[in-house]
Amino acid sequence: MTERIVKSDAEWRAELDAETYRVTRQAGTERPFSHPGFPKGPGHYECVCCGARLFDADAKFESHCGWPSFSGPSSSNQAGRIDEYHDASHGMIRTEVRCHRCDAHLGHVFPDGPPPSGLRYCINGVALRFVPEPG
Repeated sequence: MTERIVKSDAEWRAELDAETYRVTRQAGTERPFSHPGFPKGPGHYECVCCGARLFDADAKFESHCGWPSFSGPSSSNQAGRIDEYHDASHGMIRTEVRCHRCDAHLGHVFPDGPPPSGLRYCINGVALRFVPEPG
């Protein structure tokens, strides 16, 4: 497992644009359908804050919820790269997902995804960076 990254609030503010900071460091949510999308094709998605590999492109699906959705973490994602937390904010009970390496807020996971996992990782687009596979 890669070493955890811990930075001060001032360091994160200096490295991230205002919206990415608000979402990833303050557990914000980008507006639905506000992310311009990602390229199609083979690749993976990594944490915009630390570069940890989080999701594979083939796990991405269209859920029509307004945010990028994935059926599960990256197949090369060893256990523990995505942490889950009980979230009772905003009058809802949800499961928050965060990057294990840097504690960036990614989004939430819901039990209404496609088979075989039945999960929908609903992730803020600004929390991810797409990395195409060399081809």
